[in-house]
Amino acid sequence: MADINRKIQELFSDYAGALRDGCVPVFLKSLTRQEGKLVASSDEFWDATEVVRILNDVGFADKAVTADVGLFISRVDANIVSRSKKAKTPSRGKRANGARSATKTRRAEKTI
Repeated sequence: MADINRKIQELFSDYAGALRDGCVPVFLKSLTRQEGKLVASSDEFWDATEVVRILNDVGFADKAVTADVGLFISRVDANIVSRSKKAKTPSRGKRANGARSATKTRRAEKTI
């Protein structure tokens, strides 16, 4: 990817290699302004990238790993339960705030 002003075929080849190696962001950072405009305006490039994505999906389907979201879901459920319990219990802070305001009022009355 060190060439400057690569042609669309070279850009596509570099993209396919980056997709295979998992370094597409590096490929995108390597584009010059002129190459970026060429990629953005080329229907041929986008059609070819779709073919490469499909081939990668088919070629590596057996090696694909899906994330286990069970732990995430259990933590979300625990947070929901915790929040619902907090909403049901009366807050002690409200009583304390009421007592404080009465005390402040009494002090203000005494000074007058």
